[in-house]
Amino acid sequence: MAHGPAKGITRWLFTTNHKDIGSMYLWFSFMMFFLGGIFALVIRAELFEPGLQIVEPEFFNQMTTLHGLIMVFGAVMPAFVGLANWMIPMMVGAPDMALPRMNNWSFWILPFAFAMLVSTLFMEGGAPNFGWTFYAPLSTTYAPPSVTFFIFAVHIMGASSIMGAINIIATILNMRAPGMTLMKMPLFVWTWLITAYLLIAVMPVLAGVVTMMLMDIHFGTSFFDAAGGGDPVLFQHVFWFFGHPEVYIMILPAFGIISAIIPTFARKPLFGYASMVYATASIAFLSFIVWAHHMFTVGIPLVGELFFMYATMLIAVPTGVKVFNWITTMFKGSMTFETPMLFSVAFVILFTIGGFSGLMLAIAPADFQYHDTYFVVAHFHYVLVPGAIFSITAAVYYWLPKWCGNMYNELMGKTHFWLAFIGLNLTFFPMHFVGLAGMPRRIPDYALQFADFNMISSCGAFLFGAAQVLFLFNVLRTITVGKKASDEVWENPEGLEWSVPSPAPYHTFSTPPEVR
Repeated sequence: MAHGPAKGITRWLFTTNHKDIGSMYLWFSFMMFFLGGIFALVIRAELFEPGLQIVEPEFFNQMTTLHGLIMVFGAVMPAFVGLANWMIPMMVGAPDMALPRMNNWSFWILPFAFAMLVSTLFMEGGAPNFGWTFYAPLSTTYAPPSVTFFIFAVHIMGASSIMGAINIIATILNMRAPGMTLMKMPLFVWTWLITAYLLIAVMPVLAGVVTMMLMDIHFGTSFFDAAGGGDPVLFQHVFWFFGHPEVYIMILPAFGIISAIIPTFARKPLFGYASMVYATASIAFLSFIVWAHHMFTVGIPLVGELFFMYATMLIAVPTGVKVFNWITTMFKGSMTFETPMLFSVAFVILFTIGGFSGLMLAIAPADFQYHDTYFVVAHFHYVLVPGAIFSITAAVYYWLPKWCGNMYNELMGKTHFWLAFIGLNLTFFPMHFVGLAGMPRRIPDYALQFADFNMISSCGAFLFGAAQVLFLFNVLRTITVGKKASDEVWENPEGLEWSVPSPAPYHTFSTPPEVR
């Protein structure tokens, strides 16, 4: 029988408790967030002024690759899976996840995948240097030897995602409390149900494309090698058929989080519950038919460019429905602005800005100007940082009192928000300007006329990074020595100390009234 520290380690290693596994996912994603952030700060430090100062161009390219891969697969996705593990069983009235042992397995393969990915930094030839999209032939014909380990790591990440998605679908469809129909579920549960189907649909496509890379590198095939009759553009088609739904995998759960937080602090039911469900499903469907908007410059036929341009613009409609519903929920509400609400309002504003620049990129003839410039970097960071990162942060502040029974420091939380908000905008807003002026992305040097905006961006990046250290301190302080949360955290259906009892219909409750 294990005792002391050994017992604690055994508990975490073999746990099948959804809360323990949710916590492990969240802490793992937090560590990956900091690691990916350090890689980003290396990039911004090099770009602080023109010329080559700090790192070699080759190492700069490795940083861009690892930053993107770790943030997407190591920080954002595990954080959302962690939130799903913690909250979905409680929201649907289930005792645990449907497949608890697989739940444990799907987490524990992740640290090994990312250890393998990061270890490529220390291998002969260095880490992969071809960007997080790993376009062939850069990632096949001209790849460093470490690319094989990168491919294996991607396979393991994909297996983890598929198992997590199966678990979430099985839990939601089979383990809801009596009386909780699908249209009475909290929106966070709905968004994750739809996201889980997306994951199951597209992760095998990613597995397929990295397997084709492996075959080209080691087994003499020519899927992406023009000299052997293959086509490098085929790689882009297969990758983006995975990659574009992946972008929505990283934002749909955020919609569910924001749809839980805004009604709480507006003291109003969410406006248009059914339309939010249908809008989420519409976005998920449309995400499968827009992949080639990443490829306007490769020479696809004009009719193809028109189709993908209009299909991309069409996604603005259900997204606009969501933004309209959030704003209408806040309209004439008795709003207060605690930390989760600040992050949520910033989400709505900044995500909308990212959506508008996305519409600009959807215009095929204009995209020839924007493509591969810092305008694209500005666009997707305005979608993903306020979209994914801010919503995850809001969720942690929102549910942390319910998780650990202690209340975080509100002043520290608001300070974190304002530092992060200012740092984010200082970092990414100037990128719109240098991008429109023609500054290419993924290049460690740049022309003198871009110097001022790059200096502002780099200062903003370090400010944003400092804000996250404050966030970590606040979370640790809350768990260890935080003030005990009041009874209202447990009595309130949304689990918040500061909110008055919600007048919302019972689809916002963790279990239906008749069950409780």
